[in-house]
Amino acid sequence: MKPSQRKIEIITTAAQLFKEKGYSAVTMRDIAKAMHIKAASLYNHINSKQELLSHIIISLAEDFTTGMKEVKTAEISSIEKLKKLVALHVSISSNNTYEMASLNNDWMHLEAELDYYLKLRKDYEENLRKIIKTGIQNNEIIDVNPEVVLFSMLSTLRSLYIWIPKKEDLDIQQFTQDLSNVLLKGITK
Repeated sequence: MKPSQRKIEIITTAAQLFKEKGYSAVTMRDIAKAMHIKAASLYNHINSKQELLSHIIISLAEDFTTGMKEVKTAEISSIEKLKKLVALHVSISSNNTYEMASLNNDWMHLEAELDYYLKLRKDYEENLRKIIKTGIQNNEIIDVNPEVVLFSMLSTLRSLYIWIPKKEDLDIQQFTQDLSNVLLKGITK
């Protein structure tokens, strides 16, 4: 079921506050104050702060999972799959910078949804690892430890939410291409 417009506003406000202060430091009163409403009014739309965090993190994790499913089943080379995954991360991160902060920094505060989130994350990483290994086996990627490639890519892609908002005049399409080139080809001539 799609959330109401008011619930979306609450989720967006919560995500901004979670990024600024951290999930643990934000109260329902903080969210209500930022929205210029009474805290009790929030409960007409949501049950708890935990519900907000869950919605933010699980929605993004499921978006990444859906994108990965499309990429891994595509009949394209491993390099093309990796380029599509870079584009997926740039797209999701540039459109959800506040929410990405929660995904990266607050996931451990999930309660009922923690196991589900961890499974999505583990499966995503395993699928990425398989694409990398296939690329190495097919001589598309240099023969290097796949864990180093996995770490290099994910550490960069997971931190995009920090860097992208600071670049107001960023051409997302050019950035995606440049990032793919750097991550997949390196910086040497």
